[in-house]
Amino acid sequence: MLDLNYIRENSDEVKTRLGDLNAEAPIDDILRLDAQRRDLLKEVEALRQERNAGSKAIGQLMREGKKDEAEAQKQRMSEIGDRIGALDETLRQVEADLNDKLLYVPNMPLPEVPVGPDDSHNVVVREEGQKPTFDFTPKPHWELGEALGLIDFERGVKLSGSRFYVLKGLGARLQRALITLMLDVHTQQHGYTEIYPPFIVRAHCLTGTGNLPKFGENLYHDAEEDYWLIPTAEVPITNLYREEILEEAQLPIYHVGYTPCFRREKMSAGRDVRGIKRGHQFDKVEMVKFVTPETGRAELDKLLDNAEDICRMLKLPYRIVQMCTGDLSFVAAIKFDIELWAAGSEEWLEVSSCALFTDFQARRANIRYRPKDGGKTQYVYTINGSGLALPRLVIAIIENYQQADGSLVIPEALRPYMGGLEVIGP
Repeated sequence: MLDLNYIRENSDEVKTRLGDLNAEAPIDDILRLDAQRRDLLKEVEALRQERNAGSKAIGQLMREGKKDEAEAQKQRMSEIGDRIGALDETLRQVEADLNDKLLYVPNMPLPEVPVGPDDSHNVVVREEGQKPTFDFTPKPHWELGEALGLIDFERGVKLSGSRFYVLKGLGARLQRALITLMLDVHTQQHGYTEIYPPFIVRAHCLTGTGNLPKFGENLYHDAEEDYWLIPTAEVPITNLYREEILEEAQLPIYHVGYTPCFRREKMSAGRDVRGIKRGHQFDKVEMVKFVTPETGRAELDKLLDNAEDICRMLKLPYRIVQMCTGDLSFVAAIKFDIELWAAGSEEWLEVSSCALFTDFQARRANIRYRPKDGGKTQYVYTINGSGLALPRLVIAIIENYQQADGSLVIPEALRPYMGGLEVIGP
């Protein structure tokens, strides 16, 4: 969440930036509640000082034999105590309302983020690699995947309904190989520590990462047990250090983890209905960093490069797109997407969103660090990005590596994870 002091001191700027974000937040209510809270605190503090002074006076009056005055003072102290109790209850309610409204305020974009109302104003930073050329008409993955026995759409729908599918045989092995390759690269070459977290969390973890309360309708929830299926590994991994104070010497912390992800996608009828591009369940390898504020921006660039390494190793054409203000996520201060080219469906597919959250998540999850110089504790900066997400990575490989005879060439970097297999034949 945003620092309340920042909102109070920069309310006009916050409102302007909300307009840039194409977002709404109850800033006026927050300012009103904040003023009410501070007035209540002043009144309570004044009454407590009066009660302390009055209690001392009672003793003095008793010693001087002024019992009637002492009894009157006791009555006054009792009334003050009742008033303090009532004010404390009002203060608790005001603070609860204030904290709830703060949870609906998005992060503020960094100055370098381009201003625009929607994704049409996103900026293509650069394009890497060469799109494949074919002397035949390339097929989309939903045709080629079924023809090669890699994907079973009909049985996926039979099991779970629309937007579900089954990977089978070498299709399942291809995805498993990709996951293992990515984990090996990030742990052995990029310095990340692998985490295998729970796939079910409590509500406070989703509040910490900014998924709750605003986006609860997109999550799968067991209300009886208050269990929530994770929408990304970012949620449990970020919350590993919630309510903790780290030492600066521990930073930066790099974690990477594989998990399935579960999201109640609000998909328009007729949009992305073919294939495995968009669904309610998918797999992902996620990178999460905990860093000092001074290193945050540079660490984001490093994380982005780590994700790009996977694209380069697999020799897949990709591009980097910077999100404009109107297309930033609720928690991001700056974000870059990696999009792979899919030759069969002829479109760019997002496989990673790499974002710097500044101290936004750390404030919500109360993750701090103690500076080396022994100064006041500070909130860490958090960063995350997929490295990479499936199944769109599978789509890109199937569509870009297809051959005229209907076969599929396995990318060279992936072959050791596929038992040396070079080609999947029809």
